[in-house]
Amino acid sequence: MKKSDFYYNLPQELIAQHPAEQRDHSRLLCLDKNTGGVEHMHFYDIIDRLHEGDCLIMNDSRVLPARIFGVNANGSANEFLLLRQVQPKVWETITKPGKRAKVGASFTFGEGAMQGTVLEVTEEGNRIVEFACEDEFFSVLDRIGQMPLPPYITEQLADRERYQTVYSREVGSAAAPTAGLHFTQELLERIRAKGVSIGYVTLHVGLGTFRPVKAEEITDHHMHSEHYCVPAETAELINRTRARGGRVIAVGTTSCRTLESCAAEDGSFTACDGWTDIFIYPGYKFKAIDALLTNFHLPESTLIMLVSAFAGYDNTMKTYNTAVEERYRFFSFGDAMFIS
Repeated sequence: MKKSDFYYNLPQELIAQHPAEQRDHSRLLCLDKNTGGVEHMHFYDIIDRLHEGDCLIMNDSRVLPARIFGVNANGSANEFLLLRQVQPKVWETITKPGKRAKVGASFTFGEGAMQGTVLEVTEEGNRIVEFACEDEFFSVLDRIGQMPLPPYITEQLADRERYQTVYSREVGSAAAPTAGLHFTQELLERIRAKGVSIGYVTLHVGLGTFRPVKAEEITDHHMHSEHYCVPAETAELINRTRARGGRVIAVGTTSCRTLESCAAEDGSFTACDGWTDIFIYPGYKFKAIDALLTNFHLPESTLIMLVSAFAGYDNTMKTYNTAVEERYRFFSFGDAMFIS
Protein backbone atom coordinates (compact mmCIF):
# COMPACT_ATOMS: atom_id res chain seq x y z
CA MET A 1 0.00 0.00 0.00
CA LYS A 2 1.04 3.57 -0.56
CA LYS A 3 1.34 6.39 1.96
CA SER A 4 -1.22 8.40 -0.01
CA ASP A 5 -3.82 5.66 0.60
CA PHE A 6 -4.00 6.91 4.19
CA TYR A 7 -4.64 10.57 3.42
CA TYR A 8 -7.84 12.29 4.51
CA ASN A 9 -8.76 15.97 4.41
CA LEU A 10 -8.78 17.53 7.88
CA PRO A 11 -9.84 21.16 8.38
CA GLN A 12 -7.32 23.00 10.55
CA GLU A 13 -9.97 24.09 13.03
CA LEU A 14 -10.64 20.45 14.02
CA ILE A 15 -7.13 20.03 15.47
CA ALA A 16 -7.69 20.30 19.21
CA GLN A 17 -5.52 22.99 20.78
CA HIS A 18 -6.41 22.24 24.40
CA PRO A 19 -7.86 19.33 26.37
CA ALA A 20 -11.57 19.04 27.12
CA GLU A 21 -12.56 20.93 30.26
CA GLN A 22 -13.28 17.58 31.95
CA ARG A 23 -11.19 14.62 30.84
CA ASP A 24 -14.03 12.15 30.37
CA HIS A 25 -16.39 14.65 28.68
CA SER A 26 -14.67 14.37 25.31
CA ARG A 27 -16.63 12.62 22.58
CA LEU A 28 -16.35 8.91 21.78
CA LEU A 29 -16.98 7.34 18.38
CA CYS A 30 -17.66 3.60 18.62
CA LEU A 31 -16.87 1.50 15.54
CA ASP A 32 -17.99 -2.10 15.05
CA LYS A 33 -15.18 -3.42 12.86
CA ASN A 34 -17.28 -6.38 11.70
CA THR A 35 -20.23 -4.37 10.41
CA GLY A 36 -18.69 -0.92 9.92
CA GLY A 37 -21.45 0.58 12.04
CA VAL A 38 -20.71 3.67 14.14
CA GLU A 39 -22.31 5.24 17.20
CA HIS A 40 -21.62 8.64 18.74
CA MET A 41 -21.26 8.89 22.53
CA HIS A 42 -19.32 10.67 25.25
CA PHE A 43 -16.18 9.18 26.73
CA TYR A 44 -17.78 8.53 30.11
CA ASP A 45 -20.13 6.15 28.23
CA ILE A 46 -17.17 3.82 27.59
CA ILE A 47 -18.29 1.87 30.64
CA ASP A 48 -21.36 0.74 28.68
CA ARG A 49 -19.07 -0.80 26.06
CA LEU A 50 -17.07 -2.83 28.58
CA HIS A 51 -18.13 -6.25 29.81
CA GLU A 52 -17.53 -7.96 33.11
CA GLY A 53 -14.44 -10.14 32.68
CA ASP A 54 -12.74 -7.81 30.16
CA CYS A 55 -9.38 -6.24 30.90
CA LEU A 56 -8.05 -2.83 29.92
CA ILE A 57 -4.30 -2.64 29.30
CA MET A 58 -2.88 0.86 29.78
CA ASN A 59 0.51 2.42 29.19
CA ASP A 60 1.70 3.92 32.50
CA SER A 61 4.60 5.85 30.99
CA ARG A 62 4.93 9.43 32.21
CA VAL A 63 5.98 12.29 29.94
CA LEU A 64 9.25 14.03 30.70
CA PRO A 65 9.32 17.84 30.57
CA ALA A 66 11.77 17.02 27.82
CA ARG A 67 12.15 20.39 26.04
CA ILE A 68 14.98 22.43 27.53
CA PHE A 69 16.76 25.57 26.37
CA GLY A 70 20.48 26.13 26.71
CA VAL A 71 23.00 28.84 25.87
CA ASN A 72 26.56 28.34 24.70
CA ALA A 73 29.66 30.31 25.69
CA ASN A 74 28.71 33.07 23.22
CA GLY A 75 25.24 33.41 24.73
CA SER A 76 23.51 31.90 21.69
CA ALA A 77 20.40 29.87 22.48
CA ASN A 78 19.68 26.28 21.48
CA GLU A 79 16.65 24.07 22.02
CA PHE A 80 17.13 20.44 23.06
CA LEU A 81 14.41 17.79 23.02
CA LEU A 82 15.31 14.69 25.03
CA LEU A 83 14.35 11.56 23.12
CA ARG A 84 15.99 8.57 24.74
CA GLN A 85 18.20 7.89 27.75
CA VAL A 86 21.41 6.21 26.61
CA GLN A 87 23.14 6.11 30.00
CA PRO A 88 22.54 7.92 33.29
CA LYS A 89 22.61 11.64 32.35
CA VAL A 90 23.41 10.80 28.70
CA TRP A 91 20.56 11.36 26.25
CA GLU A 92 19.86 11.25 22.55
CA THR A 93 18.35 14.63 21.66
CA ILE A 94 16.96 16.62 18.78
CA THR A 95 18.83 19.93 18.79
CA LYS A 96 17.98 23.19 17.03
CA PRO A 97 19.88 24.86 15.50
CA GLY A 98 22.19 21.92 14.84
CA LYS A 99 25.07 24.01 13.50
CA ARG A 100 25.85 25.29 17.01
CA ALA A 101 25.78 21.78 18.54
CA LYS A 102 28.98 20.26 17.18
CA VAL A 103 30.86 17.53 19.05
CA GLY A 104 32.49 19.11 22.11
CA ALA A 105 30.10 22.09 22.27
CA SER A 106 28.90 22.92 25.79
CA PHE A 107 25.67 24.54 26.93
CA THR A 108 24.24 25.87 30.19
CA PHE A 109 20.59 25.30 31.14
CA GLY A 110 18.29 26.84 33.70
CA GLU A 111 20.69 29.67 34.63
CA GLY A 112 23.37 27.21 35.65
CA ALA A 113 21.20 24.43 37.10
CA MET A 114 22.49 22.02 34.47
CA GLN A 115 25.29 21.80 31.92
CA GLY A 116 25.46 19.71 28.77
CA THR A 117 28.22 18.63 26.39
CA VAL A 118 27.68 17.18 22.91
CA LEU A 119 29.43 13.81 22.68
CA GLU A 120 28.32 12.57 19.29
CA VAL A 121 26.23 13.31 16.21
CA THR A 122 24.14 10.33 15.07
CA GLU A 123 23.59 9.28 11.46
CA GLU A 124 20.18 10.96 11.55
CA GLY A 125 21.62 14.21 12.89
CA ASN A 126 20.51 13.81 16.49
CA ARG A 127 22.93 14.76 19.28
CA ILE A 128 24.14 12.52 22.08
CA VAL A 129 24.51 14.87 25.04
CA GLU A 130 26.00 14.27 28.48
CA PHE A 131 24.38 16.37 31.20
CA ALA A 132 25.81 17.36 34.59
CA CYS A 133 24.02 18.82 37.60
CA GLU A 134 24.49 18.88 41.36
CA ASP A 135 20.90 17.92 42.18
CA GLU A 136 19.09 14.77 41.03
CA PHE A 137 18.75 14.90 37.23
CA PHE A 138 14.98 14.40 36.94
CA SER A 139 14.20 16.91 39.69
CA VAL A 140 16.26 19.53 37.84
CA LEU A 141 14.56 18.61 34.57
CA ASP A 142 11.19 18.98 36.25
CA ARG A 143 12.12 22.55 37.26
CA ILE A 144 13.63 23.78 34.01
CA GLY A 145 11.93 21.68 31.32
CA GLN A 146 8.81 22.29 29.30
CA MET A 147 6.28 19.73 28.08
CA PRO A 148 7.14 18.56 24.54
CA LEU A 149 3.75 19.32 23.00
CA PRO A 150 3.39 18.33 19.33
CA PRO A 151 4.01 21.12 16.80
CA TYR A 152 0.35 21.21 15.73
CA ILE A 153 -0.58 22.45 19.23
CA THR A 154 0.14 26.16 19.24
CA GLU A 155 -1.59 27.18 22.48
CA GLN A 156 0.20 27.12 25.84
CA LEU A 157 -0.85 24.42 28.30
CA ALA A 158 -1.99 25.99 31.58
CA ASP A 159 -1.69 22.77 33.60
CA ARG A 160 0.97 20.40 32.34
CA GLU A 161 -0.64 17.50 34.23
CA ARG A 162 -3.28 17.58 31.50
CA TYR A 163 -0.61 16.11 29.19
CA GLN A 164 -0.24 13.19 31.63
CA THR A 165 -2.63 10.32 32.23
CA VAL A 166 -3.99 10.10 35.78
CA TYR A 167 -2.22 6.73 36.15
CA SER A 168 1.19 7.74 34.76
CA ARG A 169 4.13 6.66 36.95
CA GLU A 170 7.12 5.44 34.90
CA VAL A 171 9.03 8.53 33.72
CA GLY A 172 10.53 8.35 30.26
CA SER A 173 8.25 9.40 27.38
CA ALA A 174 8.84 12.21 24.92
CA ALA A 175 5.11 12.34 24.13
CA ALA A 176 1.94 11.32 25.94
CA PRO A 177 0.09 8.05 25.32
CA THR A 178 -2.92 10.18 24.50
CA ALA A 179 -5.76 7.63 24.46
CA GLY A 180 -5.43 7.42 28.23
CA LEU A 181 -5.83 11.17 28.77
CA HIS A 182 -9.63 10.77 28.81
CA PHE A 183 -9.76 8.64 31.97
CA THR A 184 -10.44 10.06 35.42
CA GLN A 185 -9.83 8.24 38.69
CA GLU A 186 -13.60 8.18 39.29
CA LEU A 187 -14.26 6.57 35.90
CA LEU A 188 -11.55 3.97 36.54
CA GLU A 189 -13.18 3.12 39.87
CA ARG A 190 -16.55 2.64 38.16
CA ILE A 191 -14.92 0.43 35.53
CA ARG A 192 -13.33 -1.77 38.20
CA ALA A 193 -16.65 -1.96 40.06
CA LYS A 194 -18.23 -3.39 36.90
CA GLY A 195 -15.81 -6.32 37.02
CA VAL A 196 -13.36 -5.05 34.41
CA SER A 197 -9.70 -5.55 35.33
CA ILE A 198 -6.99 -2.99 34.62
CA GLY A 199 -3.38 -3.87 33.90
CA TYR A 200 -0.36 -1.77 32.99
CA VAL A 201 2.47 -2.00 30.52
CA THR A 202 5.16 0.58 29.92
CA LEU A 203 6.27 1.84 26.54
CA HIS A 204 8.32 5.02 26.60
CA VAL A 205 7.00 6.96 23.65
CA GLY A 206 9.75 8.31 21.43
CA LEU A 207 9.26 10.56 18.46
CA GLY A 208 9.68 7.49 16.26
CA THR A 209 6.02 6.75 16.90
CA PHE A 210 5.15 10.05 15.20
CA ARG A 211 7.98 10.12 12.69
CA PRO A 212 6.53 11.07 9.28
CA VAL A 213 6.35 8.34 6.68
CA LYS A 214 8.51 9.63 3.85
CA ALA A 215 8.58 6.53 1.64
CA GLU A 216 5.64 6.27 -0.77
CA GLU A 217 5.58 2.49 -0.34
CA ILE A 218 4.75 2.05 3.33
CA THR A 219 6.76 -1.17 3.59
CA ASP A 220 9.91 0.92 3.00
CA HIS A 221 9.32 2.85 6.24
CA HIS A 222 11.32 1.85 9.32
CA MET A 223 10.18 2.59 12.87
CA HIS A 224 12.53 3.81 15.59
CA SER A 225 12.95 1.49 18.56
CA GLU A 226 11.16 2.24 21.83
CA HIS A 227 11.65 0.55 25.19
CA TYR A 228 8.79 -1.49 26.65
CA CYS A 229 8.03 -3.65 29.69
CA VAL A 230 5.22 -6.12 30.38
CA PRO A 231 5.35 -7.06 34.08
CA ALA A 232 4.46 -10.53 35.32
CA GLU A 233 1.18 -9.41 36.92
CA THR A 234 -0.01 -7.95 33.60
CA ALA A 235 0.99 -11.05 31.66
CA GLU A 236 -0.91 -13.20 34.16
CA LEU A 237 -3.96 -10.91 34.00
CA ILE A 238 -4.12 -11.18 30.20
CA ASN A 239 -3.77 -14.97 30.31
CA ARG A 240 -6.56 -15.21 32.93
CA THR A 241 -8.79 -12.91 30.90
CA ARG A 242 -8.32 -15.00 27.78
CA ALA A 243 -8.91 -18.25 29.67
CA ARG A 244 -12.30 -17.07 30.96
CA GLY A 245 -13.42 -15.65 27.62
CA GLY A 246 -12.94 -11.95 28.35
CA ARG A 247 -11.61 -9.39 25.92
CA VAL A 248 -8.14 -7.82 26.01
CA ILE A 249 -8.61 -4.11 25.24
CA ALA A 250 -5.58 -1.98 24.44
CA VAL A 251 -5.80 1.63 25.59
CA GLY A 252 -3.86 3.40 22.86
CA THR A 253 -1.61 2.41 20.00
CA THR A 254 1.40 2.31 22.34
CA SER A 255 -0.24 -0.37 24.51
CA CYS A 256 -1.25 -2.21 21.34
CA ARG A 257 2.30 -2.16 19.95
CA THR A 258 3.69 -3.32 23.29
CA LEU A 259 1.29 -6.27 23.53
CA GLU A 260 1.78 -7.29 19.91
CA SER A 261 5.55 -7.15 20.39
CA CYS A 262 5.43 -9.44 23.41
CA ALA A 263 2.64 -11.95 22.66
CA ALA A 264 3.39 -15.54 21.73
CA GLU A 265 1.86 -16.85 18.51
CA ASP A 266 -1.07 -18.30 20.49
CA GLY A 267 -1.70 -14.94 22.19
CA SER A 268 -0.30 -16.00 25.55
CA PHE A 269 2.03 -13.83 27.64
CA THR A 270 4.99 -14.05 29.93
CA ALA A 271 6.76 -11.12 31.58
CA CYS A 272 9.13 -9.45 29.16
CA ASP A 273 10.96 -6.22 28.41
CA GLY A 274 13.08 -4.99 25.57
CA TRP A 275 13.03 -2.73 22.52
CA THR A 276 10.46 -2.79 19.77
CA ASP A 277 10.35 -1.28 16.30
CA ILE A 278 7.17 -3.12 15.32
CA PHE A 279 5.33 -1.46 12.43
CA ILE A 280 1.69 -2.53 12.14
CA TYR A 281 -0.14 -1.86 8.88
CA PRO A 282 -2.96 -3.59 6.93
CA GLY A 283 -2.30 -7.29 6.49
CA TYR A 284 -0.90 -7.67 10.01
CA LYS A 285 -2.42 -10.57 11.99
CA PHE A 286 -3.19 -9.50 15.55
CA LYS A 287 -2.31 -11.97 18.31
CA ALA A 288 -2.88 -10.01 21.50
CA ILE A 289 -5.85 -7.63 21.42
CA ASP A 290 -9.60 -7.90 20.91
CA ALA A 291 -10.51 -4.19 21.01
CA LEU A 292 -8.70 -0.86 20.76
CA LEU A 293 -9.32 2.54 22.30
CA THR A 294 -7.46 5.31 20.51
CA ASN A 295 -7.56 8.96 19.46
CA PHE A 296 -7.83 10.22 15.89
CA HIS A 297 -4.45 10.33 14.17
CA LEU A 298 -2.63 12.36 11.53
CA PRO A 299 -3.19 11.61 7.85
CA GLU A 300 -0.53 9.29 6.36
CA SER A 301 0.87 8.45 9.81
CA THR A 302 1.97 5.04 11.10
CA LEU A 303 -0.79 5.36 13.71
CA ILE A 304 -3.66 5.54 11.22
CA MET A 305 -2.02 2.59 9.45
CA LEU A 306 -2.15 0.60 12.71
CA VAL A 307 -5.82 1.50 13.18
CA SER A 308 -6.51 0.44 9.59
CA ALA A 309 -4.83 -2.90 10.24
CA PHE A 310 -7.12 -3.54 13.20
CA ALA A 311 -10.42 -2.03 12.05
CA GLY A 312 -10.02 -2.67 8.32
CA TYR A 313 -8.83 -0.13 5.79
CA ASP A 314 -12.24 0.76 4.31
CA ASN A 315 -13.86 0.98 7.75
CA THR A 316 -11.11 3.26 9.02
CA MET A 317 -11.07 5.74 6.17
CA LYS A 318 -14.87 5.90 6.04
CA THR A 319 -15.04 6.43 9.81
CA TYR A 320 -12.40 9.17 9.75
CA ASN A 321 -14.37 11.02 7.09
CA THR A 322 -17.48 10.62 9.25
CA ALA A 323 -15.57 12.05 12.23
CA VAL A 324 -14.62 15.08 10.13
CA GLU A 325 -18.24 15.56 9.02
CA GLU A 326 -19.42 15.25 12.64
CA ARG A 327 -16.83 17.82 13.78
CA TYR A 328 -14.91 15.58 16.15
CA ARG A 329 -11.72 17.04 17.65
CA PHE A 330 -8.51 15.45 16.36
CA PHE A 331 -5.05 14.44 17.59
CA SER A 332 -3.47 14.55 21.06
CA PHE A 333 -6.09 16.65 22.90
CA GLY A 334 -8.94 15.47 20.69
CA ASP A 335 -11.74 12.95 20.98
CA ALA A 336 -11.54 9.16 21.14
CA MET A 337 -12.53 6.12 19.12
CA PHE A 338 -13.42 2.65 20.45
CA ILE A 339 -13.02 -0.19 17.95
CA SER A 340 -14.46 -3.59 18.81
